[in-house]
Amino acid sequence: MDEMTQLRAMRADAPTLDRAALAPGRQRLTEALAGGRRVRRLRADWRIASVGAAAAITAAAVLGTQLVGASAPAPAGPAAAGVLSLGSPAEVLNRAADHLERQPVGPEPRAGQWIYTRTVLGKQAEGKDFGGFATGEVTYEPDSWLPYDNPAAEDGKDDDEYSAREIYRAAAALPDDPARLLEKVREFYPTGTGKNGPPEDEARHSFRALGAVIESYPLPPDALARLYRAMATVPGVQVTDHLVRDAAGREAIAISRDEGGESHMRREYLIDPRGYGYMGMRDVAAEDYTYTLQLPEGTKMGDGKKGPSQKYKAGDILYSVARTKAAVVEAKGLKS
Repeated sequence: MDEMTQLRAMRADAPTLDRAALAPGRQRLTEALAGGRRVRRLRADWRIASVGAAAAITAAAVLGTQLVGASAPAPAGPAAAGVLSLGSPAEVLNRAADHLERQPVGPEPRAGQWIYTRTVLGKQAEGKDFGGFATGEVTYEPDSWLPYDNPAAEDGKDDDEYSAREIYRAAAALPDDPARLLEKVREFYPTGTGKNGPPEDEARHSFRALGAVIESYPLPPDALARLYRAMATVPGVQVTDHLVRDAAGREAIAISRDEGGESHMRREYLIDPRGYGYMGMRDVAAEDYTYTLQLPEGTKMGDGKKGPSQKYKAGDILYSVARTKAAVVEAKGLKS
């Protein structure tokens, strides 16, 4: 009997994992299987582990308009002529911001409208082998519809997420000054108290909170421009010196920052080299490391201390998701 079969077989007698242990893995796998459109507050759940850790932890639990952000062709930017010059983060992000600021701002979506998105998962995050760990019987639905004014979020019934409308309006109201904008974004996605988990250093918090806003849909183009300008000021932010491929095989600019600490991971936000909208994100191994599943207290397997392990090399893509379509539609089920 292999280790994963043993793990599933013993689950009925295993103690229940607490929320803190399950949150990172469950959140990442749930996002992946649902298409990655969950718009969440940055509580403990937003401190995402690598996809290997996500799969292993979940296995232990029984495997269970000009609105920016779509991947549809946007007005051509400087790269449209076929010549792309990647420079420093400030050069790339400010160039993107300059382009976005020239785009007209359309009307805000109306209450009652729906946000349709379609996503593609990278090969490391699909099928029955999820980052090297078997995940059992799971399904992945690439299409998603969420109400723009999502009552469950706005009425406080789901305190783990904001509605698309709340994020749209918060982004539209962000100040021009990068330092003040970063402060506002950190307040919007807090960390360090209660359910928000332990505190992080300011730069890491800023980059991850910015990403949570940037990956939302829809966003006014001028708001996205301000977010990019602020991202360029975050210490440690880098831009890959060549175009990368997203989970859908499209060329993209990768804006990244090493997570540091025990994560061994680099978070990358991928943007369109022509229209500069958000295309997707990736988690990439920043160094060689081995992830070993830590079993819940009271659970025994093998030597009674450790679960299965997964080795990663620097540059391995741990998780990759691309947003290939996004639209504001009149009803759930519509795609345009």
